Amino acid sequence: MEVYKKIEAKKAPSSSVGAIIWMRKNLFSSPLNTAMTLLAIAFLFWVIPPFIKWAITDANFKGTTKADCTGDGACWVFIKVKLQMFMYGFYPEVERWRVNLTYGLFLVVIVAFKYLKHSMTKIAIATVYFIIAFFLIHGGYFGLAEVDTNKWGGLMLTIVISAVGIIFSFPLGILFAFGRDSKLPIIKSISVTYIEFIRAVPLITILFLSAVILPLFFPEGISFNKLLRAMIGLVLFEAAYVSETIRGGLQAIPSGQHEAADAIGLSYWQKMLLIILPQALKVAIPNLVGVFISLFQNTTLVLIIGLFDLLAMVQLTTSDAHWLGFETEGYVFVTLVFWVFCYLMSKYSKSLENRFNTDLK
Repeated sequence: MEVYKKIEAKKAPSSSVGAIIWMRKNLFSSPLNTAMTLLAIAFLFWVIPPFIKWAITDANFKGTTKADCTGDGACWVFIKVKLQMFMYGFYPEVERWRVNLTYGLFLVVIVAFKYLKHSMTKIAIATVYFIIAFFLIHGGYFGLAEVDTNKWGGLMLTIVISAVGIIFSFPLGILFAFGRDSKLPIIKSISVTYIEFIRAVPLITILFLSAVILPLFFPEGISFNKLLRAMIGLVLFEAAYVSETIRGGLQAIPSGQHEAADAIGLSYWQKMLLIILPQALKVAIPNLVGVFISLFQNTTLVLIIGLFDLLAMVQLTTSDAHWLGFETEGYVFVTLVFWVFCYLMSKYSKSLENRFNTDLK
């Protein structure tokens, strides 16, 4: 009987690994790549050192007035003094603990999701959280003072609009994706007309329509505040893009999956919700997150209907007579905040892809 011995894997030769080898293969593999690499290095040396000098070396971090900002560096004192407005807008200072409590509960929910296994339990907890968050931020119930939405602003308003847009545009987009692929002519026509109309109109126009024209469709005596109208417009706009993204995922599913579901006697909705949709969502995760990141960035457009999100608050505070000339610091701060949120959403997208990756490797 022949006996096979296990052969240990050998390490790659030192001549084929290491930083120098990697640079030679990826950065200097050809004359064109070498030229592009040198050009990129020159550009970084041209941009990064002056920025570091302005933002850190020569910057002013201490103080409470404009007089404390001396030299040619950045005045981060402006950000420190106006930070509360950037975070909460005109939300009453004595009530801001409610916003902070909402953020804290959100972190608790995120941690709880890591240990919960059942999807329905997660959905129930998320629903309860958003109800509690509404009561906390808006008030008017359980002894909490009501805070009018006209006083909401800053990063808080950006997060609220983004969260509402993502939560409601996602299921609405799924319905329109199913409607566009439906074999019923009326449903298909309505879905196609809606999607193509929305995608052909800029978001600014939708926001104007929701702010000015939408109230005309409701009976006399019923009025929506500007924030609710903006949310409706944003949800309707993003739902069209979500539906097309999900439809792309639906088309990527092999026809054999449909045939197998039909063969075991599943109804249309059982087939779509239990078999087809989960696979389509897995395929569409990267594009869906791209749509949601775009939604988060598009919240800055609510300024045109009189809502002061984070960017709008920065623009408002830079017009303060005591802090003129610090627009650059404000825009750098906004850029950093948006980058952090978009980066976290992108990383979460990658974790979801890895979690639901069922492909054999």
